[in-house]
Order: sequence, then C-alpha cells, then structure tokens
Amino acid sequence: MNRKRVLILHGLNGSDFPHWQAHLASDLIKDNYIVSFPILPNKNNPELNEWKKFVKDEIKHFKPQIIVCHSLANILWFHLCDELDINLDKLMLVAPVRNKELTEAKSFFPYPIPKNLKSKEAIIAASTNDPFMSIEEAINLQSKLNIGMKIMENAGHINTSAGFGKLDCALDWVKREEICEENSQNI
Repeated sequence: MNRKRVLILHGLNGSDFPHWQAHLASDLIKDNYIVSFPILPNKNNPELNEWKKFVKDEIKHFKPQIIVCHSLANILWFHLCDELDINLDKLMLVAPVRNKELTEAKSFFPYPIPKNLKSKEAIIAASTNDPFMSIEEAINLQSKLNIGMKIMENAGHINTSAGFGKLDCALDWVKREEICEENSQNI
C-alpha cells in the first residue's frame, strides 16, 4: 500500500484543536496517511522569509504528495511556487486572504498570483461571508489560478471562530483517489 504524505500548513495564529486542520491531521493518521502538521515559527507575528525557509526545509525532509493550506498559508504557498521544484498530487487552498496588508503579517503582502501551483490537482474553498476575502474576490482569484472551487455558504473564515471543528469535505477530498474534472465544483 502506498501511504500518501500530507503536509498541513496553518495560517496566522495556528490551527490548534479544535480547528478543522487539527481534526484533519488526526483523521488522516487514523486512516494510515503520513502527516506533518508543524507549528510555523512566530505563528502570531510571522515573517515571510522565516516561514518560507521553514516550509522549504519541511518539504525537502518530508516530501509531501498533498498539501493543505489555510488562510495565510495560501499566501505563503503563492510566494513559494516559483522557488520550488515539486509536483504535488493535490493542493487544497482554504480561505485565502485578499491581497491587502494584514498588520500582523506585513511581509507577506503584496503577494504574487502564481502561474503554476506545482500540483496536478488543486482546489480553492471559500466562504460567502469571509471577512478576509469576499466571495467575489475569491472567485476572481480562482479564475486567475484556473482551478476548481468549493463555495461554502456563511462559513466565515472557515475556522474555529466560524464554528468549524471537523470539515468532512476536506477529508473526503484529500482521500479521494480519482482526479476531478477541471474546474470541478466539488470538494
């Protein structure tokens, strides 16, 4: 059995339990996936170059096939794309933030829109009422990235504050083996 390696990257302030990313890590381990869910340095006051170095080292060491990003980690991934020699099986971008400076993470902005996300399959999940990116902004980003999209109704920033412990659609998408159709609307 080929055990998939999944790297889960949190956003600003982390994704401690009961955040859906913590549940995802636990559920994947129970299903015999190999999971890395590191705490990024200075998670409450991050610096882009520090996070980039950390994630590059983690990718070199862990060799993930699947990466799941939340919030600021999506922006980190956008900055890393041109610097990485990698081809993932899957990339999940959940609740990215608009391209406008966040006080706690100034070094991440502005961010590039990568032409190549370094993944065979990618999807963006966004909410109709995310305070950090409107649904219109998310659809515009999805269009520029040319990837599939899952729109979640009134899901806020898709985090614990918005009521998300478990996020079963994320687990289902990671575990699904077949490649979805281009621009699929399903997670």
